[in-house]
Amino acid sequence: MGSDYAHRKWCHLRKVLERSGPFCRPDFEPSPNTLQFLSENCKLLVIGAGGLGCELLKDLALMGFGQIHLIDMDTIELSNLNRQFLFRQKDIGASKAEIAAKFINTRIPGCHVIPHFCKIQDKDEAFYRQFHIVISGLDSIVARRWINGMLISLLNYEDGELDQSSVIPMIDGGTEGFKGNARVILPGLTACIECTLDLYPPQVTYPLCTIANTPRLPEHCIEYVKVMQWPKENPFDCPIDGDDPQHINWIYEKSNERAVQFSIQGLTYRLVQGVVKNIIPAVASTNAVIAASCSTEVFKLATSCCSSLNNYMVLNDLDGIYTYTYEAEKKEDCLACSQIPREIQISNSTLKLKDLLAILCERVDLQMKNPGITANVNGKNKTLYMQTVASIEEKTRENLNRSLVELGLRNGSEIMVADSTTPNTVVMKLKFSTSTTDIDML
Repeated sequence: MGSDYAHRKWCHLRKVLERSGPFCRPDFEPSPNTLQFLSENCKLLVIGAGGLGCELLKDLALMGFGQIHLIDMDTIELSNLNRQFLFRQKDIGASKAEIAAKFINTRIPGCHVIPHFCKIQDKDEAFYRQFHIVISGLDSIVARRWINGMLISLLNYEDGELDQSSVIPMIDGGTEGFKGNARVILPGLTACIECTLDLYPPQVTYPLCTIANTPRLPEHCIEYVKVMQWPKENPFDCPIDGDDPQHINWIYEKSNERAVQFSIQGLTYRLVQGVVKNIIPAVASTNAVIAASCSTEVFKLATSCCSSLNNYMVLNDLDGIYTYTYEAEKKEDCLACSQIPREIQISNSTLKLKDLLAILCERVDLQMKNPGITANVNGKNKTLYMQTVASIEEKTRENLNRSLVELGLRNGSEIMVADSTTPNTVVMKLKFSTSTTDIDML
C-alpha cells in the first residue's frame, strides 16, 4: 500500500522525469533515479520564512525535494498570520524557521527541513558550500547582496577559467504588493545582484531638518513623532513596538496633531503602521505566483528537464496579469563578479574622505550602508575609516575631514572597502581627473 501510494503521489513528476521531450536540455537523461536524487541527495537552502518563504517551502516539499535547510532570523508576529500559512496564533513569538520546519516535516512525509534560527551572516563558507541550489525569499536588499557575494566567493578559477562545478545557482524571488519578480543567477556566468543593483531604488530616508522644520508629507509628521517626540516623551517607558496598538495609537494622534499644524492631508492609521514598521505591502496571491515560478526554476536546474529562465521575469497583476522575461546583462566591471577593480572618478583634489564615503552610499550602482576604507599608503596598509568598530571609528574619525590627497591617496590608488552588503572586501581604484592630477603635481 505504501509503495502504491508513493507511485501515485509522484506519477505526474515521473511523466516529466522518465521520458524525454522537445524542451529538455541536451544533458537530460530520462531516469527513475532522478526523483530519488531529488528526495535523498539534492540539498537546497531556502533563505527567509516569510510570506514568500512559506510558499517556497510548501512548493519545494510537494515537488519531491527531501533535503531542505531553512534560515531565518525573525520571530512570528500577529501581522504575519494572514499570509504566512505555516504559522498559527499559538506560534507568536517563536522562531519562524523552527516552526515552519516543524510544520513541513509533520505534514509532508519524506521531507526533512532543517531550521537555522540566525542571520545568514552567522554561517561560514563551509555551510554554504554544501548546497546544490540556494533559493532567496528575502525582503532585504542588503541581505540579497551579502548572499550574492558569498556565493561568488565560493567560485574556483583555474588558469583564469571558471570551474563550473563550483557554481551554486541562486534563485531569487521578490514581491511588493501586486508586483513581483523571479530570477535565475549563475554566479560567475550570468548577471548577479550587483550587476543589476540599479534596479533596486535606494531606501527612502527623510532628512532630519525637513521633518523637524519644513514637513510636507504625512510621512514627515510620522517620522518626526517616531524619531524626535517618542525618545523625548517616552510615553510607555519602552522602545516603540510596532505591534502594540497603544504605541501606534499614540504615534497616530501626535502625528495627526502635527499634520493639522502644517495643513498636511492624507495621514491615516494604516500609513502610521507602514512607516513605523517599514512595511512592504504583501499580497498572498503575488507571493504564490512568484514562489511557483522560483520553485519551477529550482526543479529545472536540479533535473535538467527543461531550459532555465533566461534570466529575469517580471510580474504585474495590478490590472489583469502582465508578465515579461528579459536577459539581465552581466556587467564587465561588476563590483562583485568581474574581478576588475571598479574605478571611482575623483574630479576635485580637495574631495574629503567623508565625501568619498557619501559617494559610496549614494551612488545607485553602489548603495553601500556603512563602508569602511583601508588603503596601501607608502607601502603600509592603513585603515582610513571604519564605522562598525567603535574603538577604530574613534581613532579614525579625524580622517573624515581630511582630503584624499592629504591621506596619501593619488591617481590610481586602490582602496579596500568593507561593508555590510558583502562578506568580502571590495577593491576600488581612484581615478583622478587630469586637472586634479596636474594640481597635485604642482
